[in-house]
Amino acid sequence: MSNKLIEKAADNVRILSAAMVEKAKSGHPGGAMGGADFVSVLYSEFLNYDPTDMSWPNRDRFFLDPGHMSPMLYSILSLTGKFNMEDLKNFRQWESVTPGHPELDVERGVENTSGPLGQGHTMAVGAAIVERFMVARFGEWMAHKTYTFISDGGVQEEISQGAGRIAGFLGLNNLVMFYDSNDIQLSTETDKVSTEDTAKKYEAWGWQVITIEGNNQDAIREALKAANLETEKPTLIIGKTIMGKGALNDAGESFERKVSTHGMPLGEAGGNLAKTIANLGGDPENPFQIFPEVEDFFTKRNKELEAAAAVKKAAQAEWEKANPELAKKLNQFFSKEMPDFDFSKIQQKAGVASRAASSTVLAAFADELENMIVASADLSNSDKTDGFLKKTTAFTKGDFSGAFLQAGVCELTMAAIMNGMALHGGVIPVCGTFFVFSDYQKPAVRLAALMELPVKFVWTHDAFRVGEDGPTHQPVEQEAQIRLLEKLKNHKGENSTLVLRPADSEETTVAWKLALENIKTPTALILSRQNIPNLPGEDRYAEALKSEKGAYVVTDTAGTPDVILLASGSEVATLVAGAELLAKDNIKCRIVSVPSEGLFRSQSAEYQAKVLPAGVKKFGLTAGLPVTLEGLVGADGTVFGMESFGFSAPYTVLDEKLGFTGQNVYKQVKKLLA
Repeated sequence: MSNKLIEKAADNVRILSAAMVEKAKSGHPGGAMGGADFVSVLYSEFLNYDPTDMSWPNRDRFFLDPGHMSPMLYSILSLTGKFNMEDLKNFRQWESVTPGHPELDVERGVENTSGPLGQGHTMAVGAAIVERFMVARFGEWMAHKTYTFISDGGVQEEISQGAGRIAGFLGLNNLVMFYDSNDIQLSTETDKVSTEDTAKKYEAWGWQVITIEGNNQDAIREALKAANLETEKPTLIIGKTIMGKGALNDAGESFERKVSTHGMPLGEAGGNLAKTIANLGGDPENPFQIFPEVEDFFTKRNKELEAAAAVKKAAQAEWEKANPELAKKLNQFFSKEMPDFDFSKIQQKAGVASRAASSTVLAAFADELENMIVASADLSNSDKTDGFLKKTTAFTKGDFSGAFLQAGVCELTMAAIMNGMALHGGVIPVCGTFFVFSDYQKPAVRLAALMELPVKFVWTHDAFRVGEDGPTHQPVEQEAQIRLLEKLKNHKGENSTLVLRPADSEETTVAWKLALENIKTPTALILSRQNIPNLPGEDRYAEALKSEKGAYVVTDTAGTPDVILLASGSEVATLVAGAELLAKDNIKCRIVSVPSEGLFRSQSAEYQAKVLPAGVKKFGLTAGLPVTLEGLVGADGTVFGMESFGFSAPYTVLDEKLGFTGQNVYKQVKKLLA
């Protein structure tokens, strides 16, 4: 391979990156200019994919962590033919396909939405785990690489510890990470904030570490070859790169290694765009063009990639002929359809905690859903994901025959890994932890919502009834926060997240049914630690199926009710106890269970009015902030909820002290009706 041609391609990336940012008057040129050599070598010699079939499951994947380096990604992808010059000229503009930070667009080669530093390379860990999972089930012919690119900021973000530890522990030899170590970050040089030995840190986690001159094509090539030969460990290539490589100032002197070029256009930072472009061999009058020899080179590269992919696909076809049952299974894994599963056969015990009911469902899934991967942040025996674990094994180095990830204590890392699994495709990712620790996960949950990834988040210990563990472990405001994602629309105009808080064991089964059927967005299941009495009804599962509309009438009265009592989760059973007391005073009650306000608001206006008619008094009960139900109660009534942190005491004592009893429901409703 001619290094001159690779250098020309890298300079083309630098020119386009600098020009894009300058034209947009916004962006980050310096890092893109420094990382150009690595992506030019990667895309011209190592990254295997099919340019005519970008979603081919067996492609290598490239996950960008520092989303501010999007100009580098868009520029290299323009050389491969996936973006045109108009796309690049419209960088960061309304309705362009080149947003300021990359957004998932597999057809154009963008494998992940990135921006919040640290999550991009952690998603790559998830994708690499799925690749090992697939190889364990279908054979080495499915092997492919996951490459990722990280910056100083991503290394500094705390999530990198979890990602580094897990990838090293699992020996993900299919994972290759390039660290763009240019000693510059947004507001300072890196030595003003860190003196750690990054190489030793990753070596301690079990990585192969190779340190090179990051703008030297020969060194990059040799490092990538060594990474591809590694059989035991993930590889970190520390590339000492030059921020703003090739940049000049007004005097024609070097304007490299400047903090200012990290986050502003060259001209604004003190450099000179025209002189920089000329220095890199481009035309300052028309920087938006691909050098003819570079264009020819990548056209030939695309043909090579197509031919190589055709060989792999032919080998797959032979394998499918020889293994028809496995082939059928593989196709089902990667189909977007919900797997066949009969929820009506699940036998739930009455009166159990919804986390225990969830465990029953997960145990049934473990028997039938062969592409489900469940993870827990060191809580499997408490969040009850161990219902699944008891029927499989946890991943270990060299053994991915099981389907459980013991993530350890790293909620954010685990959530981002599950996002990466969903991005890879072929699996159903589920992860569990305590609801209060959803606070640690929200950045990844938000990206799952933005990318429309069907990850299932299982959150147990849903309220103050955690009891003796006290306020640090008792969620109060968390439900209101997560339910905001029910109100937030994704770019398809749909609720960005499905949030479900079931009221008893049968509603939990239905919640899992809705979660499995939801292949468009993430799903949150909010589950109780304590036992909950089952709601009334002879065929409780049939009644619980009504929760597929988000809210439904549990018990009703003849004629117009005097009051509608509404809640989600364990508070619905408390309403039932209160209604029994109110009935003695001849107060006619309707009880409504609302596992998902977002789903309920998606129903017809007629259905909503039928369940919660205007003008009828309403009383809401929530173990969260009152705002959780205020939108449903409206001006017709009041909400009794938590307005402070919880307290350390047995949950039965807390119920009494905090007013979550049938007696207090009676008292509050009498006050409302008076």
